[in-house]
Amino acid sequence: MRIKTLLLFLILTPLLKIFGQEKDTIKKITPIDSIPIATTMDSLPTLANIDSIPLLPTIDSIPTLTDIDSIPVLTKLDSLRIVTDSLLKPFYEIKFDSLQNKTVYTPKYRMVIHPISRDTIYEPIPKEAAFITALKRLVADTIKILNPIKPVKITKRKYAPNPVWWDQKNKLGFDINEATFLNWKSGGNNSISGRLIINLVRNYKKLHMLWNNELIARYGVNQQESQELRKTDDRFEINSTVGYRKDTISNWFYSLKFNFNTQFTNGYKYPNTDDPISRLFAPAYLFLGTGFHYELKENNFSLYLSPITLKSTFVLDKTISNAGSFGVSPGEKSKHEFGSLVDLSWRQKLDKNIEMVNRLTLYSDYLKDFGNIDIDWNLNFNLAVNKYIKANIGGFLIYDNDIKFKEDKNNDGIKEEVGSKIQLKQLLGIGFMYTF
Repeated sequence: MRIKTLLLFLILTPLLKIFGQEKDTIKKITPIDSIPIATTMDSLPTLANIDSIPLLPTIDSIPTLTDIDSIPVLTKLDSLRIVTDSLLKPFYEIKFDSLQNKTVYTPKYRMVIHPISRDTIYEPIPKEAAFITALKRLVADTIKILNPIKPVKITKRKYAPNPVWWDQKNKLGFDINEATFLNWKSGGNNSISGRLIINLVRNYKKLHMLWNNELIARYGVNQQESQELRKTDDRFEINSTVGYRKDTISNWFYSLKFNFNTQFTNGYKYPNTDDPISRLFAPAYLFLGTGFHYELKENNFSLYLSPITLKSTFVLDKTISNAGSFGVSPGEKSKHEFGSLVDLSWRQKLDKNIEMVNRLTLYSDYLKDFGNIDIDWNLNFNLAVNKYIKANIGGFLIYDNDIKFKEDKNNDGIKEEVGSKIQLKQLLGIGFMYTF
């Protein structure tokens, strides 16, 4: 800083002496050291065409004293301003203001006193950030509302219904078959048959609990020409299953199952209608067991596995009991077995109007003849003509090792026991079915 000040003093002193001789132009020059920089800069004359004069970047560019007399006064002032600007350029932002028609000097540094050492420090002045923001013109387009929201006045509150945990299905049907012959050369007997079907389902399922209940009732008769009324179907059955599962994701339940089935009216070995071979509660079967139940509601599939099951057979008719029918000892009215049970139920739509219903029950006794399996299998195909007219094709298979058959082998009128046999029954019917 001292070298720059000394250099400025050596250059400006001769010039000020020369300017002092021009009394007509400048009468008195105040010592430059006594004039503040800002005041000195403001007092410097400016030219309109000052931008056309190149700045002198170095000290070597300053005119020498020998040539100073040949320079006009105005040019001398310009040279002085140029020299001054070049010396102050590192410390000031020098700009020409065309509106005010003068040069503006903006300091680049500011003086700061150190709070501890109390020294004078010059630090750069932060530059101001200039942002140019475009003027946005907001234009509101007209929007046409096609379906305006209209205020609705609520006069009555409607609450959401409570969840329905009970599921119920009711079916009531009647099948009829008829055959009539008139002058039929091949022969034949006129006949008519009918069957009444009732199926009631009540199922409860909530979170971890399950309770399925079903009642099945079927009764059918057939009447042929020159023959008495004969029974074709007779069954009364109640099923109930209670289950519990640990979580709501699993389909496996710890279950307790109850099953009871019997018949409505007497059964005969036709054409003998004097001695019934079966009656109401003769026989009657009771299954009670605990195990595991697997159920898929969406597929109408259920499987029950019970390693602990009590099977009771009741023959409450004295005559039938004395004959030792249905596995009971002669004269006894009941028989109890302990074994395992498998119960399968599967419903599947094979087509839009065809539904298959498959029921299978397997039982084996632990205490007597373990390995002999009692089978009760019912396979039905329900064909829908329309909403109310249905056709049914069904097959039944029963095998019970305790049910023995007797036959007259020697044609001497004496029947002898021949053992157990597979029992088969097939039904075909068309009729009315109402579901509600």
